[in-house]
Amino acid sequence: MKAGLGWLAVGCLILMLSACNTMHGLGKDIERGGEKIQNASQ
Repeated sequence: MKAGLGWLAVGCLILMLSACNTMHGLGKDIERGGEKIQNASQ
């Protein structure tokens, strides 16, 4: 039973880390879009 909980915890950790990476990439994409809008307005 303890081994199953350990694997569950590892699985949850992997999902959380991948979600952080995805949000980081999304933030970069939004930032690039904002920069293009600023450059177009100048």
